[in-house]
Amino acid sequence: MKVAVVYESLFGNTRLVAEAIADGIRTADPAADVRVTRTDATKLSDVEDACLLVVGGPTHMMRMSSPRSRQQGLRAARKTKDQQSREPESGAAGPGLREWLQALPPARLGALAAAFDTRVESRLAGSASRRASRQLKRLGFGLAGQPEGFIVTGSQGPLRQGELDRARTWGAALARHAGVPARSS
Repeated sequence: MKVAVVYESLFGNTRLVAEAIADGIRTADPAADVRVTRTDATKLSDVEDACLLVVGGPTHMMRMSSPRSRQQGLRAARKTKDQQSREPESGAAGPGLREWLQALPPARLGALAAAFDTRVESRLAGSASRRASRQLKRLGFGLAGQPEGFIVTGSQGPLRQGELDRARTWGAALARHAGVPARSS
């Protein structure tokens, strides 16, 4: 099974979740060919023949990031250079998940996808993954799972304790939904 995990990350939290999801998929199917790449480094040829496409990004202003919200986040990080600040990842300025999905061609018949995000824990946080899932459905993908959010403790992180384990579990569930038989312990 070929799987593409495509992510956008500003401060590394979403990247860590993407890698944990990929680990979960590999646990469910050790033979899976799982590729994890940033949106700015992913070519359409990297995903066109994937059985499962998993996409993720940070939630900004209740939705997927935009060029403007990414710049605001990066500017705020530069202004608050203290011991809690994290360095932005290379490529954090974009293009992000929103732009990447807009360039994605319609899905081939039977292709599955799922979306995740990172967000602060708040009723008002919103969800980038719900909007990404809707975009994937509009492109013709079947959904391998419900959109999933992983919690960061602040705008720059870190991830809440246990979130990477939850991401691995979610990744394994996606692999099972995509047709990988459950492994016996």
